[in-house]
Amino acid sequence: MFSQALLLLAAALPLISGAPAPNPSTVQRAPDGTAASPRTTHTVVAGRPGLRFDPENIVAEVGSIVEFHFLPLNHSVVEASFGSPCQPKDAASFFSGFFPVPRNADGSASQSAEVFQIEVKDDKPIWFYCAQNTGRHCQSGMVGVVNQRFDSGNTLEVFRGNAAKVQGASGVQAVVQGGWRGANPNPLGGF
Repeated sequence: MFSQALLLLAAALPLISGAPAPNPSTVQRAPDGTAASPRTTHTVVAGRPGLRFDPENIVAEVGSIVEFHFLPLNHSVVEASFGSPCQPKDAASFFSGFFPVPRNADGSASQSAEVFQIEVKDDKPIWFYCAQNTGRHCQSGMVGVVNQRFDSGNTLEVFRGNAAKVQGASGVQAVVQGGWRGANPNPLGGF
């Protein structure tokens, strides 16, 4: 009798605590069949005042997701190389496409109904920028990095300084690639 009561309490605990009950069919599995730990998602907001990403320097473990949320008026995220800010790294570099986002009727900021996600595949730095040419966002400092090497001279501040020197337009890819666009999981997040 006592063991049945304990089992009922254990089954009800997720309901009491507000957490969802585990569902074996939704548990991620590692290749060997064991349960894999869930991925960490790092949220980055594009379009904070002053034309910036927030945060702009992300430390993310391999296998985690970096999720970009977009604020007004129109921003993007493009992968660059350290040596060529404001230009796509190569033909396979990620590009979110543009996210035009209107302001709310009262003038307050809203956010896009979609987000753009990339997976961190190794521990090498991932340099990125906004390719909006109206206002020269990249050249104005709207740049960032995932996994900057802190033991190197290749810092975010050097990258930002080099971006400010770029003449001409920022580059974009022909299509959205290298990541996923999807529904914003928290469109009322108040960023």
